[in-house]
Amino acid sequence: MLPFSSTQTKPSPHTPNLYPSSHSISHSLPSPPSTLKLPKTHTQLHPHRLRIRAIDAAQPFDYETRIKTHYHKSNALKIAILGFGNFGQFLAKAFVGQGHTVLAQSRSDYTKAAQSLGVLFYTDPNDLCEQHPEVVILCTSILSSEKVIRSFPFQRLKRNTLFVDVLSVKEFPRDLLLKYLPVEFDILCTHPMFGPESGKNSWANLPFVYDKVRIGNNGFRLNRCEKFLGIFAKEGCRMVEMSCAEHDRHAAGSQFVTHTMGRVLERFNLESSPINTKGYETLLNLVENTSGDSFDLYYGLFMYNKNAMEQLERLDNAFEALKQELFGNLHEVCRKQLFGTVEAAEAPREETAQPQKLLTVGTQNGHDETPKKGHENGTEQLH
Repeated sequence: MLPFSSTQTKPSPHTPNLYPSSHSISHSLPSPPSTLKLPKTHTQLHPHRLRIRAIDAAQPFDYETRIKTHYHKSNALKIAILGFGNFGQFLAKAFVGQGHTVLAQSRSDYTKAAQSLGVLFYTDPNDLCEQHPEVVILCTSILSSEKVIRSFPFQRLKRNTLFVDVLSVKEFPRDLLLKYLPVEFDILCTHPMFGPESGKNSWANLPFVYDKVRIGNNGFRLNRCEKFLGIFAKEGCRMVEMSCAEHDRHAAGSQFVTHTMGRVLERFNLESSPINTKGYETLLNLVENTSGDSFDLYYGLFMYNKNAMEQLERLDNAFEALKQELFGNLHEVCRKQLFGTVEAAEAPREETAQPQKLLTVGTQNGHDETPKKGHENGTEQLH
């Protein structure tokens, strides 16, 4: 260490004066700084480091994103639709909209329609089964359902697959599934009481009938059934749990009658007019709704619902009773028009003739000889 020297040296212009003299202190006070110098920020010290613009940005590795993705995957179902006609496509659109994976198979080639809906289409049912869907929906016509079930390769599916039917009758497909499906399969019979026309805008408050025919007493299988029913509940349907037999009794009196009247009016050739009433508009809408369905559907409602014949006979009896009432009233009107004048003219003559006849027969005092002669002649003839 060098000894301290009292000799003052001229400070360098680049060296700050760390030890000012008393003279400089006494004669020149430091002026206040014009600007306040702040310490440099982390960005200024490290200009090329990563800058965080928002701490809530949803990155792919974000915890919330991973939780949300896991939730959607855990609630999504892999659903296969057998029969991809109008109604099958109608259902598939709602399934895909809720994030479910949808597969489809049909006799006809609906590849383009399936692609437009985000559905994987298969022409071979074996290829469909190799995808191992969790839910298989029977969405064929009523008439072809047994043929489809009998030829379907169940052995390629998982043993606990949930089978769902959406046919318009319920006892027939219930018995069909119980007959041909392996006992390990779950069975859920359903009937959405609407279609592409009546449910084109919304499913809100439209009835959805279901019957848990055979659901395994297992947490996973029970939860899967509830997930499927939840699809329709989320769309706003009015969920109605009902046995298949009770459904067919009610459907024969509502759905079958509705289709019958719609087809009768269709053959009646109803046409719109400039003076349509609200009631007439209702009839036109009925024809429009029912004419969009195939005759096979209507025939299936009649053929495979044992209550349909009774309802058809009731309709026939009601129509005959109505005609008899109309013709009966018409007969009375015509009778009055045709015979009313004659009866009115003859009525006074009968009233005067009747007392005269009674007076003649009852005469006993000899004022009228005609009765006596008749009496005498009658006596003589008797003797």
